[in-house]
Amino acid sequence: MDVIALLRTRAALPTARAVLVWAGVAVLPVLWMMAPAVANSGDGVGIVGWWLPTRYLVPVLIVALPAALLRRHPLTGLGLMLAGATLSSATVHGRHPGYLADLFNLQFLAVDAALAVVAANRSRRVSVPAAGVVLVTQLLAAFVNLGVEPVNQAALTVLAVTAAWIAGNSVRARRNYANALRIHAATEAVTAERLRIARELHDMVAHSIGVIAIQAGVGARVIDTQPAQARAALATIEAASRDTLAGLRRTLGALRRGDGDPASLEPAPGLAELDRLAAATGDAGVRVELRTTGDAPVPAEVDLAAFRIVQEALTNVVRHAGVDACQVIVERGDDAVTVEVVDDGRGGPIGVEGHGLIGMRERVIAVGGRFRAGPRSGGGFRVSAWLPVSPENAVPVGAVRAGGPPGGAGSVGRSDGGDGAAGRPDEAVEP
Repeated sequence: MDVIALLRTRAALPTARAVLVWAGVAVLPVLWMMAPAVANSGDGVGIVGWWLPTRYLVPVLIVALPAALLRRHPLTGLGLMLAGATLSSATVHGRHPGYLADLFNLQFLAVDAALAVVAANRSRRVSVPAAGVVLVTQLLAAFVNLGVEPVNQAALTVLAVTAAWIAGNSVRARRNYANALRIHAATEAVTAERLRIARELHDMVAHSIGVIAIQAGVGARVIDTQPAQARAALATIEAASRDTLAGLRRTLGALRRGDGDPASLEPAPGLAELDRLAAATGDAGVRVELRTTGDAPVPAEVDLAAFRIVQEALTNVVRHAGVDACQVIVERGDDAVTVEVVDDGRGGPIGVEGHGLIGMRERVIAVGGRFRAGPRSGGGFRVSAWLPVSPENAVPVGAVRAGGPPGGAGSVGRSDGGDGAAGRPDEAVEP
């Protein structure tokens, strides 16, 4: 019951606040009529030990009560404050010029502050006309207030109104800039995630489909003459299909998972699975000579990037190199992981429609490393990547194109391993 009562109390607060604000606005006509009468009065109100003369209290309330509207209805609040201040200047004539000057400056400074609020929360199409109305009204009000000299007051009025509008407009500009930065950051995050998912799907599907296509062709040719080899090809196709299906299920599960859902406990592929990858490539007809050195710990993002680079490079070898063997060299050092995939096959222009080499380069850049891919001087093709294991060793984005890992190949390569057409020119893989 206490919780329900609390919720009801919180729900009633906005209504009560709105009622009080508009009740104060309803009192304004009474205060406008009282202002001339109390100008010469010596009465006052005592509040917490303070004595407030009514000749100042009423003019203050005339501009203070409409100020409560500035949060939800800034133009309405500004209009009521401006009307009250103008009426006070035109109707209050009493005591001495000093009192009239104080009254004028007090009320119109409050109006200028309200103008700054309007400029901070409304577009220039609204705030600029509002500033013009406030400026003209203040200049005219100076001629009917006996406590100020109109010509001298004009310069101060122009300065105050201009400063108020500039201050409010600056707040609005900074707020809009911050919102634009947040939107840009969100857009960049969505784009980066989309590219990451695209790379994951490409790397998983391209490798497995390449193996399946080759084994299906082998099985179709030998199914009548060599049933055992055909069964082996079908078994390889089944294993590759199951691996791909598991990877797709993992990726789609991550896409469907909400913000509050727990993350999948299934580990992402990494360098520990290179033996399985080499075996699958061997089933596709390309023997992999795998050499790994070092056992330094590797961050998860670097581990996944290294595995995907090897996977995509082996897919290239299977689909385009035309050889039956290749080398994979992985060095896990304290500062970086170096990956190199070398074959003695045929080269050729990079595929224009492919995404394999581009995806590998994007993975390397994402972790601050260096990447090179291209033909070897003695024939064949080399893919090499240098992946830092800590942010301190990462290469700035602007410097990624400046060089490659030690012993890297040139910047012209053969057809892209993903799904590019062989023999078509593509962008050079940057060193």
